[in-house]
Amino acid sequence: MSIGFRVCTRRSKVDDAWVQKFRDLPVANISDVMSRVIGADLLPMHGDGHGLVGAALTVRTRPGDNLMVHKALDMAEPGDLIVVDAGGETKNAIIGELMVAHGLRRGIAGFVIDGAIRDVGTIRTMGLPVHARSVSHRGPYKDGPGEVNVPISVGGMVVHPGDLIVGDDDGIVAIPQGDAATIHALASRKQAAEQKQMEETKSGTLDRSWVDRALTAGSCEFVD
Repeated sequence: MSIGFRVCTRRSKVDDAWVQKFRDLPVANISDVMSRVIGADLLPMHGDGHGLVGAALTVRTRPGDNLMVHKALDMAEPGDLIVVDAGGETKNAIIGELMVAHGLRRGIAGFVIDGAIRDVGTIRTMGLPVHARSVSHRGPYKDGPGEVNVPISVGGMVVHPGDLIVGDDDGIVAIPQGDAATIHALASRKQAAEQKQMEETKSGTLDRSWVDRALTAGSCEFVD
């Protein structure tokens, strides 16, 4: 086996039923119930406010090179989300409008790129969610090496092939397949609690006594 230059053709992935259930959950709520330790600091580049959710098809590539991303696109199934560990390098764009167009034709759910992209003006009009670290006009190389369907790190977040990826304007989270049910239940309760809090805030009935209790518990000193 060629470590560092290989394509793993088999993977298990999160059931599509969970993909659908997570569509309406904010990333912030999911992050909160995962102890706020899971997440990648990548920004949405598509500009239409659409959320991103799908099963990860992972790619590790040499910084500035997108050969293995092309292979992943050819392997992708409808609903897959291509997640690329490009080492956070931002000098060369990993994808642009042509690859986004190919992704749309393949029916993928979007791209997550820990690196740069280009053709952002056009990508914003294409309707496919794309999150990335930055923008660069410089194009990529196509020489390899790299790997497809292996564990990767994206913005410090570990992603395994088939993990459930959820993204919105606040960022990206990766949910292990086996944790989807638990996290969905917790995040749904969190969302309901925040909706109730918002209603109480608007009506002026929100109990704010917790603020002074927290100050007292921390032995805060009040100075006149």
